[in-house]
Amino acid sequence: METALTELVGVRHPIVQTGMGWVAGPRLVSAAANAGALGILASATMTLDQLRSAVREVKSRTAEPFGVNLRADAGDAGERVELLISEGVRVASFALAPSRELILRLKDAGVVVVPSVGARRHAEKVAAWGADAVIVQGGEGGGHTGDVATSVLLPQVVDAVDIPVVAAGGFHDGRGLVAALAYGAAGVAMGTRFLLTSDSTVPDPVKARYLAASVRDVTVTTAVDGLPHRMLRTPMVASLERAGRTRRLARAVRHAAGFKQLSGLSWSRMVRDGLAMKHGKDLSWSQVLLAANTPMLLKASMVEGRTDLGVMASGQVAGVIEDLPSCAELVARVMAEAHQVLDRLPRSAHP
Repeated sequence: METALTELVGVRHPIVQTGMGWVAGPRLVSAAANAGALGILASATMTLDQLRSAVREVKSRTAEPFGVNLRADAGDAGERVELLISEGVRVASFALAPSRELILRLKDAGVVVVPSVGARRHAEKVAAWGADAVIVQGGEGGGHTGDVATSVLLPQVVDAVDIPVVAAGGFHDGRGLVAALAYGAAGVAMGTRFLLTSDSTVPDPVKARYLAASVRDVTVTTAVDGLPHRMLRTPMVASLERAGRTRRLARAVRHAAGFKQLSGLSWSRMVRDGLAMKHGKDLSWSQVLLAANTPMLLKASMVEGRTDLGVMASGQVAGVIEDLPSCAELVARVMAEAHQVLDRLPRSAHP
């Protein structure tokens, strides 16, 4: 199935495995790439040296195109861009809108630039700056999310820009892929569905929690870092929501110290990153500090398997996922379902 996405990035199928922190490591990314999808490596929780090693490990596991997700507001974003260029990475993905300068630097080096957006105006901005495509995530998606459903947001963005649009938020099967194509998208991006594969390194007890969840067990809360965050409803989340401001800030300070040690960042670099987060956003310093909760609470679950101490970012589709296929099995199944749905659609009487 050829679309503007497959032609742009050189993959066999119009499917993207999103860059999930602590989840989208070399094993999952290479498995997705070998299955014919675009695997995206999550780098926000990696040091520069760790990112270089991860990129080289993916390259040792697959000859297929893959991407790396970057934090556009990180103090060392420029260094990471240069790393991608020197290592020959095919796609640069961004969770926040990259600057015009970063986009031009990547494009000049032949790297495909694909920012993720959650609003029409953001898509228009990055398209005007030269982005090659956009991933648009509706409110059903996991992690930080908005409140506009994919079915409303996606056609808005498709109509607003003339670059390929990839749909994210609520996709897990071939029916969803066909629906996205009908809206005008060039493919779909899936996070939770790839997290729940046998190639994902997320601990089995954590996967079991996801598989046991119903649609109503997925909630949106601001208790983690002050911003809307979609995740599984757990006693840990309830505890965060009950905690007062002082307790949440004390927890955030501890986690900030832990993330400093884990990432190797200096306090001055973390302050600069915090200033970058605030730039152009109506964030308080409390919210910036609380943002340190996210990587550490996710690590507790996604790496250490401590669902009692961590949080589990999740799209609403967790409530309808029931198995753990390999990436190869998943992609093959999605594409087979998509072709079956297309074959069942009524044919027009006109030539």
